[in-house]
Amino acid sequence: MHRSYRGAMATDDPADPGLPIKLNPCSNGEYPPRAVTPLVRETVRRARGLCDERARRLGMDRRAFLLSTMGAATTLATLAACSSDQSGGGSGGTYDVPEEAGTDPDAATEALGGPGPVIDVQTHFLEYPAGTGAGMGSSFPQARCGEADPADCFRTDAWIDEVFGRSDTTLAVLSAVPVVAGADPMSADLMSRARERLVERCGEGRVLVQGHGVPNVGELPAALAAMEDEAARFPLVAWKSYTHVGRPWRLDDADPEGLQVGEAYLAKVVELGVDVVCVHKGLSDGHPFASPADIGPAAAAHPDLRFCVYHAGFESRVTEAGYDAGSPNGGADRLLLSLERAGIEPGANVYAELGSTWRTVMGSPDEAAHLLGKLLVAVGEDRVLWGTDSIWYGSPQDQIQAFRTFEISEELQDRYGYPALTDAVKEKVLWRNAAALYDVDPEELPCDLRPGEQEEARGAVAGDNRTFGPTTAEAASRLFLAEHPWAAASY
Repeated sequence: MHRSYRGAMATDDPADPGLPIKLNPCSNGEYPPRAVTPLVRETVRRARGLCDERARRLGMDRRAFLLSTMGAATTLATLAACSSDQSGGGSGGTYDVPEEAGTDPDAATEALGGPGPVIDVQTHFLEYPAGTGAGMGSSFPQARCGEADPADCFRTDAWIDEVFGRSDTTLAVLSAVPVVAGADPMSADLMSRARERLVERCGEGRVLVQGHGVPNVGELPAALAAMEDEAARFPLVAWKSYTHVGRPWRLDDADPEGLQVGEAYLAKVVELGVDVVCVHKGLSDGHPFASPADIGPAAAAHPDLRFCVYHAGFESRVTEAGYDAGSPNGGADRLLLSLERAGIEPGANVYAELGSTWRTVMGSPDEAAHLLGKLLVAVGEDRVLWGTDSIWYGSPQDQIQAFRTFEISEELQDRYGYPALTDAVKEKVLWRNAAALYDVDPEELPCDLRPGEQEEARGAVAGDNRTFGPTTAEAASRLFLAEHPWAAASY
């Protein structure tokens, strides 16, 4: 971290776990993280003071308070208040947290907890051979988790602890990363082993595995044959692809500058009998082939497939606002425009996913309200999927808590036609939509604890309120190129 930022966000005390709602800049390595805003800086200043004062008043250890749901409630309420102050009382989005939640553990659990499961459709670990954690040497500041090997911060055990041990996540999809040269730290084999580890801890049914389709690497027949082999060896629930890493391509083969492999890839997906295609769109610092412009045409041409748009076309350098088809922004509006032009209606075969996207905007409530509102309008409330892109952001619990308490103002609802974020809508986003997409029976999910039990279980897992991904644009670029040297020519 930059020293000036560290002074606002954390202390030099190694016993300080940090605020429970993590608002610091952080990236998954694929995009430049946003800088600290005045709103976030003021929120952190006020929240730290309030947490200290409330811990003293309750006679609690300060660290314990910062790791509690009361600490999370205090931080979210402070963010809502600071946002309201900044906007003169007219904030378009807010966090609905009752005052008593900051000092009463039962009120905090009721406000930030939830009785239903949470299905996270985008999670990752990196299981490199010991001593070979690409790009995660001692100079990488977030690669310190108390272990001798910095790569241990990202291994399967860390993923299990952060995603399952320290959050309310019930089921997670393991999503491939764009590594094809050297050791693949998230191969289907490693994902299957991780699923077996969860079985040991908590029974069957907590992890789903994707395949990794790379029709732009090597010769196309060999790439398609590799897909056949992977599908034969592992119980895959979807195929994951990147259209901008390596030799660029589009799902609809519409750009003559790109490889013409999209239709062959989708045809192979259909042939293999897995009808979910997950594709990274957005969060690329504006790479043209990471644009979701091809989603609408591909979805229209393949009604037999369901398309999960990871990151929903969002770009970290774009500020989301109301959608205008005549002047779309360079972020999520591109997805909306693509669907509109292709005649893809809400509730059709396109899903918008929130991994890294929600984490980036949750410190900007007005922007978050616009982003969620227009996605819910465009794809429908049954087609927005919960994802966090963890393990990069540490435990996803703060993202879950923030979403559970978030509201879109009536003013924005009236002006833009956004739906209210009712409990029923949030329940769909957090698990019902993913359960339907992946044919998961929520009644069969193990370890479905009540909110109070979840709080107790999280407290039993050691850890801090920290992130693991890069915190600057330079660090994000360095990490990406260190992990994907074969892709450097496309950047």
